[in-house]
Amino acid sequence: MADNRKYPFVSIITVNYNQAEVTCDLIASLHQITYPNFEVIVIDNASPTESPSVIKERYPNIILIENPINYGFAAGNNFGLMRARGEYVLLINNDIEVPKDFLEPLVEKLKNNPEIGAVSPKIKFFYQPDTIQYAGYTPMNYLTMRNFAIGHGEKDTGQFKEDRETYYAHGAAMLVPMEVVKQVGLMSYIFFLYYEEADWCERIKKAGYKIHFVHNSYVLHKESISTGKLSTLKIYYLNRNRIVFMRRNVNGSIFYKGLAYQLFIAIPKNAIKFLLKGKIKAFHAYYKAIGWHLVHLFDPEIYENPRL
Repeated sequence: MADNRKYPFVSIITVNYNQAEVTCDLIASLHQITYPNFEVIVIDNASPTESPSVIKERYPNIILIENPINYGFAAGNNFGLMRARGEYVLLINNDIEVPKDFLEPLVEKLKNNPEIGAVSPKIKFFYQPDTIQYAGYTPMNYLTMRNFAIGHGEKDTGQFKEDRETYYAHGAAMLVPMEVVKQVGLMSYIFFLYYEEADWCERIKKAGYKIHFVHNSYVLHKESISTGKLSTLKIYYLNRNRIVFMRRNVNGSIFYKGLAYQLFIAIPKNAIKFLLKGKIKAFHAYYKAIGWHLVHLFDPEIYENPRL
């Protein structure tokens, strides 16, 4: 009982898609952590060419859930949340590796501050471990539908010495109390990929909780292994989901101004750039993103929030 009070049970959830070895690297680093009370849940989203069985063979103590089709990142995490037994749940990208003492500060922050609904550690680049990817987020600009990671690209010289409230946790590594999940609900299935954690954080904040960056915890991120930095998949879902996020979270005149900016300035400008460079597939990905909204103009599923 004393250990459970000091080290409440944490469910660590990661989604695998055709990256079994990368996922094994994450699990190997988790097996070295000093936090003694956790489970690891791996959700495989129907990997097409790499069997996830090697993960279970190498680490038989993990929980492996094999989905029959690729339900996407948000839904994959939701399957893990539905299976989780922890008092806290850590959503972590499979392309991350962790130092041995990263989890204690995150758990302590939530244990000691019930008004906080989610926390993220400092995130640094795996291949440039002296360089910061995330130390909190700026607010979302509801016109451009963009925000920025604080500290991104800076050398880590200890300049972020304090925990602080931030607008969004980072989906690559975020710890949430299970009680908050029960209150707020799961991630929206509509996103599939990108913007799902920002939307979830908006709902957590609307429920009256704060989001915090924890300065004395960090993880190392091998960014964009699964989707590629300029893949058509990334172009499509980023642009589709910017507007999905707007439809779910922005109201009044700013919604119409932001929608006009996306439809008549941002997306056409970027699409034409790709067209001029001869990148026809990327060009089509932009307009496929707009077309999705025309087809789903009155779809009530866009506004649904699934529950546990």
